Amino acid sequence: MRKTELLAPAGDVEKLKAAIRCGADAVYFGTGALSLRQGAENLSPEEIRMAMDFLHERGKRGYLALNIYARNDDLPEIRRLLHALRSGLPDAFLVSDPGILDILKEEIPEAEIHLSTQTNLTNLAAARFWVRQGVRRLVLARELSLAEIRSLRDGLPEEIELEAFVHGAMCMAYSGRCLLSSFMTGRDANRGACAHPCRYRYALLEEKRPGEYFPIEEDSRGSYILHSRDLCMIRHLPDLIRAGVTSLKIEGRNKGVYYCASVVRAYRAALNAWEDDPEGWAFQEDWQTELEKAGHRPFTTGFFYGPPGPAAQAPETSAEIRPYLFCGRVLAYDEEEGRALVEQRNKMVLGDTVEFFGPSIRFRTQVIRALYDAETGAALTEAPHPRQRLWMPLDQPAVPGDLIRKRVTN
Repeated sequence: MRKTELLAPAGDVEKLKAAIRCGADAVYFGTGALSLRQGAENLSPEEIRMAMDFLHERGKRGYLALNIYARNDDLPEIRRLLHALRSGLPDAFLVSDPGILDILKEEIPEAEIHLSTQTNLTNLAAARFWVRQGVRRLVLARELSLAEIRSLRDGLPEEIELEAFVHGAMCMAYSGRCLLSSFMTGRDANRGACAHPCRYRYALLEEKRPGEYFPIEEDSRGSYILHSRDLCMIRHLPDLIRAGVTSLKIEGRNKGVYYCASVVRAYRAALNAWEDDPEGWAFQEDWQTELEKAGHRPFTTGFFYGPPGPAAQAPETSAEIRPYLFCGRVLAYDEEEGRALVEQRNKMVLGDTVEFFGPSIRFRTQVIRALYDAETGAALTEAPHPRQRLWMPLDQPAVPGDLIRKRVTN
């Protein structure tokens, strides 16, 4: 059985490096307005070249998403981008538009092409069609069951890879091809600018009863009929792998570095356990606990075991659960002084109990007993300024790249 890839989102260079440090085998990223996550910072062509050097030095891979549905005005920009990337090509390109696929084959004939989930791949005939167009990997529609995935695997050449989402936000529309955002706000989801109106609150209004709103499902906070729970398959990795999934994809290019690191390290631990002993693999609650420390909505297994039903769109899915706050990251560690140079991301105060964590699923706690401004050396009682650099005495050593979080208290 081939090695299963853990594929992580990289909304910017910082997240890319964090994902690799925490155990991702590959990352996917966008550039400019040519992918479906314009809200992410994305990478410039120069950053892509530097990122590919970083990845290849570590034996990792990087995939560029060019998965918008393009308009005529986009096509010259796509050609310019491909010319600019010739000196630092990504390992693969993620596409959904047949026109972009043709341009890619024309400009870079040797390019490895992955088919985006936006293409709604749900059957073997369609899969074989895309393989004939030169596609090497198929990113499956999220509406497929494990049984359907297995039938696709059995009907395709062995060298064709299957990729499936394993964790993250789920779009309420068929494979994410939603028109609601474009209609309501003018922001086109199929061009990466979704305003997420599926997370708005809705009620029925009868034409002859203006001002009277009828909740669709009674709830004190409103009615939520469109958006989904978050996908989470960490308890079921063996089922995905046995069904023939080659690459386990984590959603979240719009998420922060803390989310990316937390989710990747949990799935890395679970996947390592599978690779070490497939027959003896057993789910560990530590993995789930780690996922729940990152921002999330209630979890679902999506369509993998059949249609999820109304429970996957229950009212409580509207609000994101954030039990922990990302406080900062370690830039350096001074062994002689026993202190870490920290870049602050959210407010920290003397007496706070924080957790330091890195690639390992384990973490360690630390009570903040002193803080010093890195520029002036002044002692501080709190660190309220974004990206403020601080020296923090520690009871145990830290490693550059470690992240810091603390439990949110009401």
